[in-house]
Amino acid sequence: MASITEASVTDFQAAGKDIFHKLHLSTYPVAIRYIKSTDEIPEGAIRPSVFGKKMALCQAITQARRSGGAIAMTADDNFCTPSTAFHRWVDISLDDMLESQVIQGWHKDIEAEKRRFKRTADLLAGNDTNRLSGYIGFVCSPLQDTAVIPHSVLIYGDGVQLTHIIQALSYEHLHTPSSTFEGFGESCMKGGAIPFASGIPQVVLPGAGDRSFAGISEHELAVGMPADLIFYTLDNLFKTGGVMNIGYPARPILPTDLDEAITPGFQFMRKKIDEKSKS
Repeated sequence: MASITEASVTDFQAAGKDIFHKLHLSTYPVAIRYIKSTDEIPEGAIRPSVFGKKMALCQAITQARRSGGAIAMTADDNFCTPSTAFHRWVDISLDDMLESQVIQGWHKDIEAEKRRFKRTADLLAGNDTNRLSGYIGFVCSPLQDTAVIPHSVLIYGDGVQLTHIIQALSYEHLHTPSSTFEGFGESCMKGGAIPFASGIPQVVLPGAGDRSFAGISEHELAVGMPADLIFYTLDNLFKTGGVMNIGYPARPILPTDLDEAITPGFQFMRKKIDEKSKS
């Protein structure tokens, strides 16, 4: 398994192509790289603000995974101010962050918001409370076309595709995803920031902003992981269960030795049919 310290940009690009084809994904896996200066933005990456426009982080991710291309996002490019504040790309007090969310009315009251913020802060702290400090934005692009070594990889798919990814990550129970869900900030925080900060893969249940702003389909879920775990995922893809692995497209097992004894209702109807045929 390659590690993030050993892997080259070419390795990540190859991994992006490999998992895209092996899982028949409908959109590209996304590479996310956090930046501390606009000087780190790769040549050719688009910034919405350059065109007098703004996007949400989840919209940038959707653009990258569906249409390709690299998009750079900072506080100046992002109209979703809560995600800018959560990422700490601007110096905003906790009280102001809490008040903004109370005004939104997403949760019951200020105490509910405090509990929410504490949980998110604990996740972001991970093993290094300074992991996200100093960053001002990110660059996202299809993994297969990334121009930089990513910090996180975000993969969208259906339930079976995610099952395979989670099984691969859990094959040795060394990188099992650990997630909490609240229906907000899922793709930007759990898809990128939390895996980078904590080192733990996250299952993403797209939230309100994801669905309304980014046009994420009703059937889509995602997994965000520290970038180097894409190689671990590929190494262990389809290994769970050996020859019994359902593969993709899924191969359901079709039992051939079943009869009416499988349920009492079936037995009852069989009895009635037999009685009827004898009368």
